[in-house]
Amino acid sequence: MQAKVSFTQKVKEEICSLTFSDEHLRALLSAFIRINGSLTLGSKRPQIVVKTESAKTAKFIYYSVERVYGLNCRFSYQKTMNFRKRLTYNVIIDEGEYLLDDLEISFLEGKISKNIVYTDDMLSGYISGAFLASGSCNSPKNSNYHLEFCLREENFAKWFSKLLIRCKLTEFSPKLVERRGKYVVYLKKSQQIVDLLSLMGATNTTLEFESIRIDRDFSAIGNRLQNLDYANYNKTTSSSKKQIKDIKIIDRVLGIDHVQNVKQRTLMRIRLEHDDASLNELAQLMSEELGEIVSRSNINHLFRAIHASAEKYKGALK
Repeated sequence: MQAKVSFTQKVKEEICSLTFSDEHLRALLSAFIRINGSLTLGSKRPQIVVKTESAKTAKFIYYSVERVYGLNCRFSYQKTMNFRKRLTYNVIIDEGEYLLDDLEISFLEGKISKNIVYTDDMLSGYISGAFLASGSCNSPKNSNYHLEFCLREENFAKWFSKLLIRCKLTEFSPKLVERRGKYVVYLKKSQQIVDLLSLMGATNTTLEFESIRIDRDFSAIGNRLQNLDYANYNKTTSSSKKQIKDIKIIDRVLGIDHVQNVKQRTLMRIRLEHDDASLNELAQLMSEELGEIVSRSNINHLFRAIHASAEKYKGALK
């Protein structure tokens, strides 16, 4: 049985399927290596080792380094034999010092170089690389919208958060929290998540997210309207019972036909005939009956007068 692909996997696989400029790829590689990479001493010279649990992401990084820099890369993998058996893929890159220098990466400093993110294309690339390295996004089927980047160092997380805030292409308001020794930069607002997916170029998953979100919003609106209709119906029914009670008091003591005020007399008769009618509906029926415009506020005023008369006649029934 084929394993179900998570929404996060869909986003990452779509990013890996896109065609990028060299400038975009440099920024992407800078973020990915800064977050998931380490510098090790090889047999002859320093090497960069980047780790990922996605074979497609590892392949994408491998070919991106080869395309932009023409450097030798190798694959290796290792199994983790814990509760969930996993494969971790390693991309080993020679000429590690040269690559770190060109991508302006420092594993000791948290700063993000302006030279790597000074254009919109490079900014998009850097965020895409960060998402491939440490990003995750809840399925839009889950009403708890959440997209996050899980980072190792607090200072770098703060710089990355500021990078999102300074983004001119759209408006982001990320939050930063420490969780189990890691620093998580996250977004909760659905529109900002959609904007970020779009910024990374993940068009298909953006459309999927939007489609599900819109369906849920329409459903929620429908439920709210249904609840509102139900509440209005209950309110109308409750008011109608009180009005009919007042009318019956007047009818027993005086008789509806003996009420001198024509509008009050007409309204009392119409209310008894239409016990579930709203005030607007009563106003329309009254207008048709009298041949003149009767407003909703007129109906309210007439019922207040009827109630006052009923209160006055209550004593005669005791």
